[in-house]
Amino acid sequence: MSEDAPELTAELVVDGAVPSQPVISPDGCWVAYVVAAVGHRAERRMCALGLAAADGGSPPRKLTAGTTADFGPRWAPDSASVFFLSDRTGSAQLHRIWLGGGEAEVLTDWHGEIRDAWPLADGRLVALVATDEPTEDDKRRRAERDDAIVWGQQLRRGRLRVLDLATGELRTVDGLGGRHVVELAPRPEGSALAVISWASPEQDPGLVTSELHVVDPQTGTVHDLGRTGPRARSPVWWQAEGSWHLAYLARPGPFGGYGGYAVYDVAVTAPAAVHRDLTEGMSACPAGLAQVADGPPLALFADGLDTAIGRLDPGLRRFRCLSARDGLVDSLTASRSGEVVAALATTSREPVNVHAGPPGGPLIRLSDTQPALRAISWGTQERLSYQAPDGLDLDGLLILPPGRSRADGPFPLITWVHGGPPARYADQFLLGPRSPGQWLATAGYAVFLPNPRGGVGHGRDFAAAVVRAAGGAVGGADWSDIVTGIDLLITEGVADPDRLGIGGASYGGFMAAWAIGQTDRFKAAIMDAGISDWGMLLATSEFGTIDAALGGSCGWEGTGPHPHDQVSPISFASKIRTPVLIVHGQDDTNVPVSQAIYFHRALSWFGVEHELVIYPREGHAFAERNHQLDLLCRTRAWFGRWLHDGASDGRGLPA
Repeated sequence: MSEDAPELTAELVVDGAVPSQPVISPDGCWVAYVVAAVGHRAERRMCALGLAAADGGSPPRKLTAGTTADFGPRWAPDSASVFFLSDRTGSAQLHRIWLGGGEAEVLTDWHGEIRDAWPLADGRLVALVATDEPTEDDKRRRAERDDAIVWGQQLRRGRLRVLDLATGELRTVDGLGGRHVVELAPRPEGSALAVISWASPEQDPGLVTSELHVVDPQTGTVHDLGRTGPRARSPVWWQAEGSWHLAYLARPGPFGGYGGYAVYDVAVTAPAAVHRDLTEGMSACPAGLAQVADGPPLALFADGLDTAIGRLDPGLRRFRCLSARDGLVDSLTASRSGEVVAALATTSREPVNVHAGPPGGPLIRLSDTQPALRAISWGTQERLSYQAPDGLDLDGLLILPPGRSRADGPFPLITWVHGGPPARYADQFLLGPRSPGQWLATAGYAVFLPNPRGGVGHGRDFAAAVVRAAGGAVGGADWSDIVTGIDLLITEGVADPDRLGIGGASYGGFMAAWAIGQTDRFKAAIMDAGISDWGMLLATSEFGTIDAALGGSCGWEGTGPHPHDQVSPISFASKIRTPVLIVHGQDDTNVPVSQAIYFHRALSWFGVEHELVIYPREGHAFAERNHQLDLLCRTRAWFGRWLHDGASDGRGLPA
């Protein structure tokens, strides 16, 4: 490391600001976005709205001060103002701020929860998704603590509502019955809305009961377009031969909500709603859709370690590649004409920022939310390409310590597995409490970031390879893919076989726990929000029976043994000898903390060296600053304790 380069501290990681939710104005001149610190210090995260000229002609500025939580920006049809949600008056309410200046105006005083808002094309109405306000009886029962929970009867359903900007009237649009509204998309012309709804606000069965509708918010008329695939999202409008169509993302039904996304299309006015798969057979995986008012939609595709932008060919009903971008591009948004887009983008050397430009040309960086990171000496990030034992092509990343090369090896190697499993490592900047690639590399480790089967970026079959319905299983070929990469790095002299560590969060935490039950070769492991028992996960997680697609069974099929027992790390606890750091959020509803406690009790029973750390108030993602600081420091210290070779830099870390 250069003597002049400042040290990378945990505070520098979590106190930096990151952008999110970019939206480009309909005229293509401006990009609004949200800026927030990585970790929040108070009870809630403070977020500001930023504004940047799409051509980079002027420096970005703040639209709001960031002393409250301001989020969810949406442009008015005339590009003159931005609607957004803010909790500055207590609960989240709809606000509007004008580009010409002045304070934001409060547009609602709703005592339910407002979850989304979309200005309609006429400029007079705003469509909202909001839960019901509490009734007087609800208030009485809460005050008197007469609040017994009857399962399934007190769910907060999102309902479609319309705000009249002239009168301030907020009315409910009936016609969807008791279905839970999750997402809206206004048609570029007129007032029709595309609506995705679930049978229930609960993830199970909500995620697998999605339906698509077209709603007239003026009359309340609903045109049902039928059931979609699981996890449907991102509906966009487009026209073919004068007829309106809706495209959307969903996961193919046979895979139980897992595997990669597909883009589906349905003609709105056809006599029978036929949902056509537009991306079948593609080697890349759809990752996002962007509506273009004056043309066919744009899409993002996870393509190996990179990202492509494509446009739908209306005649062929297939996407044509417009450009290929190094690294990760996310949250694509397009102007009315589609000639200018904005997105979040990051490469191996650049942290995530807002970018804009033509979809087929270069994108320029508009924001610069973490300039202090440019002074740090970073580890060299390499692209890896190798084959699995069955001949499947695989990729991943290798980060070496700053100023070091392969010739300086072998290094202590930490393998950090991504979450999901339908996720991936793009060739992106990896620095964060849950993606600690550079954090570990700057401490002297080589870091292996594998993309095993089950992830996205290599087509639908690759992504579905760990799903039981597709003949796969977690902990099988995906685990073999990871081991093959580690063995390759040992053979090439990069990794020291006597100083191997493994870790990850969520599915990555499962894989770390699984790995140490299969082999003793790892000297240390970190299980972050990981699954130890797939049967218990089905019983306690918000995803419920959906996770049986990975575990393979529910447990109520009979006396067993069950398929999920064969792929649960808890079943192999008696074989574990590797020291384990278990970390978990106390309020995690995705992978409940019982998974960590169960694994801790098993390791205690068998006398395995380990620590269990539970972070209060945290869910599946850790949000509080002090918890993020603790996790970063604890991660380095744990690997430093078990992977050092006697040479140390004074902090117990490899020299």
